[in-house]
Amino acid sequence: MGVDGFRILLVDDEVEFLETLVKRMKKRGMNVSAVKSGEEALERLAHDPVDVVVLDVRMPGMDGIQTLREIKRRDPLIEVIMLTGHASLEVAVEGMEIGAFDYLMKPINIDDLIYKAQDANKKKEIQKEKIRHMEGVESEE
Repeated sequence: MGVDGFRILLVDDEVEFLETLVKRMKKRGMNVSAVKSGEEALERLAHDPVDVVVLDVRMPGMDGIQTLREIKRRDPLIEVIMLTGHASLEVAVEGMEIGAFDYLMKPINIDDLIYKAQDANKKKEIQKEKIRHMEGVESEE
């Protein structure tokens, strides 16, 4: 598994950006897949769970905020990093209020994205550990 054994799903409607990002992240040994819309993301997550979602704020159809809400409703442990341009910074902040882990401004720096994804996954693992601990404590009582 290694440090980077966690799974990342990229969600962005800009195909070239997605393809480049996937290639660059795979080169660095990241376990990454990509979809082009919020709807596709939810469909993928239904049968192929991931640890961290990197989600563009502005997409046709279901936007980033709607997608974030639905991801968190289905699985609150999935950490979500919002991608945003300058114009939609307040949307990213709104995302943080709903429960996004963090946001990144486009154009993104790949290293920043990888560090943030690793941090998000660490947070998820800590949460899972806490839940396991809580369940363990309850079963001892």
